[in-house]
Amino acid sequence: MKNPPDGWPRIAPAVFYDDAAAAIDWLTRAFGFDVQERVENEQGQIVHSQLVMNGGLIMVGQAGLSPDRTYLRSPRAVDGANTQALAVFVDDADVHCEQAREAGAEIVTEPATQDYGEGYWSERGYQARDPEGHYWWFMQRL
Repeated sequence: MKNPPDGWPRIAPAVFYDDAAAAIDWLTRAFGFDVQERVENEQGQIVHSQLVMNGGLIMVGQAGLSPDRTYLRSPRAVDGANTQALAVFVDDADVHCEQAREAGAEIVTEPATQDYGEGYWSERGYQARDPEGHYWWFMQRL
């Protein structure tokens, strides 16, 4: 098997938003992602994007952009339902949580420390929901 392209992990999730352009701006401000690639059509809709953080990559796309992909929807479009949540390791969960809160993230679970027992690890983390309803877990390994 050939390796993925440079800068790509072997798995890269994609999330879809009703307003992907606004979501990208918000995700960079609230959660600290960097834009690696952003492709817009003539109407300013996001055709493809890549956001990166600490070696991880997610794609953010415009829901409903393609007639053959009507199944790609924002949680906001389906009464808040989610079929996935994203987990991201950060350096300091408390500082990250405050940054997200100040940017308007709904903090679903306040930062707390979990010890998963001998042979595993301990972590400090929190859960947030973004403006369109995607759930995110941010964890700091202790």
